[in-house]
Amino acid sequence: MQKIYPDAAAALDGLLFDGMQICAGGFGLCGIPERLIDAIRDAGTKDLTIASNNAGIDNEGLGKLLRTRQVKKMISSYVGENKEFERQFLAGELEVEFCPQGTLAERCRAGGAGIPGFYTKTGVGTQVAEGKEVKTFDGQDYILERGIFADLAIVKGWKADKAGNLMFRKTARNFNAPMATAGKVCVAEVEEIVEVGELDPDCIHLPSIYVNRMIVGAPYDKKIEFETVREREDA
Repeated sequence: MQKIYPDAAAALDGLLFDGMQICAGGFGLCGIPERLIDAIRDAGTKDLTIASNNAGIDNEGLGKLLRTRQVKKMISSYVGENKEFERQFLAGELEVEFCPQGTLAERCRAGGAGIPGFYTKTGVGTQVAEGKEVKTFDGQDYILERGIFADLAIVKGWKADKAGNLMFRKTARNFNAPMATAGKVCVAEVEEIVEVGELDPDCIHLPSIYVNRMIVGAPYDKKIEFETVREREDA
């Protein structure tokens, strides 16, 4: 199967529709599928439900889709650096489902494994548990969390071979791998594509069976969420 496409728009052709659910990889601004996010913005697809560790920042990452009002609902664990997100949420314009970080990763992993739900202690007795089934195991309460099954997963890899085996770099591995498995279709952008056999099999984080389409997105500008400096002290 030919998995390599010339650009993000071509890789997403035929996959986007209004009201769809998307799993988007990344951790903060690390390992986010920038080119694919731009292509979704340019396509104008709206009423999106997006599961992501975060919502980007203003005008970066998923913040671009918030700015264009294409997102209907966010399923996230951290959204603290996006003022447009805050404005839409407080104005009742954006639906938000807050999810503990580990639970979100496991919900995506479960979806990818075909598991519709699982029980966890995380969130018991808090607002996270509201409206969810509670079950007692060995005298301890657990809440039922649903697996996430998305129409599309968009992820960012470091290296890939032409078959679609992916490696993620450091922090980018946190959410990209489980997000990739949770989509009916997974589109990956990577920094480099090499020949089959060049990657050490023991270093592959996502097997090619999960990757349907790929693009090379490089070169990238490394974004920083916060830049904090201090005045230089005189020697």
